[in-house]
Amino acid sequence: MLEKLSIRNIVLIDRLDLSFEGGLCVLTGETGAGKSILLDSLALALGSRADLSLVRKGEEKGSVTAEFTLPPAHPVFDYLADFDLVAGEPLILRRTIRSDGRSRASINDQSASAGLLRRVGDALVEIHGQHAERGLLDAKGHRTLLDQYGQLEEEVVTVAHRYREMQVTREKLETARREIEQARVDEEYLQHMVTELSELAPEEGEEEALAVKRSTLMHAEKIAEALRDAQKALNDNGGVENKLRTATRAVERVVEKAGGTLEPVLEGLERAAIEMAEAQNVINSVARDLDMDPAGLEALEERLFALRAAARKHKCEVEALPRLLQEFIGKLKAVEESDIALQKLVAAAAAARKDFVETANSLSERRQTAATEMDIAVMRELVPLKLGAARFQTRIIELEEDSWGPFGMNKVEFLIATNPGSTAGPLIKIASGGELSRFMLALKVVLARSGSAPTLIFDEVDRGVGGATADAVGERLRQLAEGLQVLVVTHSPQVAASGQAHWNIRKTDVDNKTFTSVERLDPAARQEEIARMLSGANITQEARAAALSLMQE
Repeated sequence: MLEKLSIRNIVLIDRLDLSFEGGLCVLTGETGAGKSILLDSLALALGSRADLSLVRKGEEKGSVTAEFTLPPAHPVFDYLADFDLVAGEPLILRRTIRSDGRSRASINDQSASAGLLRRVGDALVEIHGQHAERGLLDAKGHRTLLDQYGQLEEEVVTVAHRYREMQVTREKLETARREIEQARVDEEYLQHMVTELSELAPEEGEEEALAVKRSTLMHAEKIAEALRDAQKALNDNGGVENKLRTATRAVERVVEKAGGTLEPVLEGLERAAIEMAEAQNVINSVARDLDMDPAGLEALEERLFALRAAARKHKCEVEALPRLLQEFIGKLKAVEESDIALQKLVAAAAAARKDFVETANSLSERRQTAATEMDIAVMRELVPLKLGAARFQTRIIELEEDSWGPFGMNKVEFLIATNPGSTAGPLIKIASGGELSRFMLALKVVLARSGSAPTLIFDEVDRGVGGATADAVGERLRQLAEGLQVLVVTHSPQVAASGQAHWNIRKTDVDNKTFTSVERLDPAARQEEIARMLSGANITQEARAAALSLMQE
């Protein structure tokens, strides 16, 4: 629940520290005393838009800190862990706003975005303001409210997943149909390209190999002449090989007498002889294999130029031609096998649609059950609110397929009929002002019980009602507060008397400056405040007696 609220320099509040408790907490005060400022301050700490006009005039910054105590298993802790935020007891939300419009948000003194603060705040507090019923009047939100009441969130997530799967398979099918249609148009071209490239038969690395060989053939005469000169130099004057043998024999004759110093010389001569023999063999081999035929160079160049011409035609590198051939073969094969592939995609799309329809139908049935239960619950709340003759109805409409979505296949509307036998219609069109407020309270009481927020705030939701009806309003709020923390801003003495704790909000002027203050009322002060609400500025003994009677009731 909301444990503490600290406000610094927000509009008319210079410094305020409040401690709350569970149950029904009421806040009262004269019109203009600053009750809305208190709620705006709390909303700021919960992540609402930071408006620089909230900073008290003459101050550089204002701040609001909201402190909550929560059960260890509350889902907000897991949510914060996903953002690597350490959350413990208490959970402290803080918002600071400067006069230049800059703002800062933190959770347990760790920086957080305003968006994250707002999502956390939504899980902790629900604020039903003076115009919050507009959200209930908007039929676009009725489906979500029904799902929350029926605790159908998991089923909705499953339906959304099935819907996405259905959409993905449909998109794959449509994409395949377009590609196959285009491929069939291009089939003759593909066949021609496959034939042409297959006849060319390009190979990986072929261009580089041909280029090297071409360079060799183009310089064949010079290479042959150089090889002849090398052979002549190695063989003239008895040849290098004979000279190495002669040198080896000369060293061998004295090697034993040199005490091992000539062993490296012999080894070097032997290596030289071996290397020389290998060099001569390579020279002779290259000379034999050297292609001096101009026709061979011409054939090689024709092949190389054909590969490069094909690459230019297809606007790619020669190295990419083998891959391009395989792509053309694949596309042609896809065209030839398109019927089989298309049948598989059609089957997959049909299966995904079947899964979605089955899951969505199950959700529709659960919604119908929840709607029946919610209608009974709302009707039960209408009786003590003096609307027992009215009828509340949740209408579930099956949508056409083109209107299906991740929410399923239903449209949900809340309808009312205020008189027996009359036709049910939208809330805003059927109910009068006072009736509308009571319908909204009944709905909020029923829907709030299914929500996860541990703190509910009602801002003058009892306006437009009085007397016995106001008594009933207070009683319903008190019952609601048995399991939740409920804060109510009210002008109704009956509602104020129903509270388990009472705060008075007042505005004072000091040295030409206006301040808003909040005071926790003891039983005597509470009686006086309720008496003021009953009789106005001139509080009579009769009003005090009536206030005491309300409190005792």
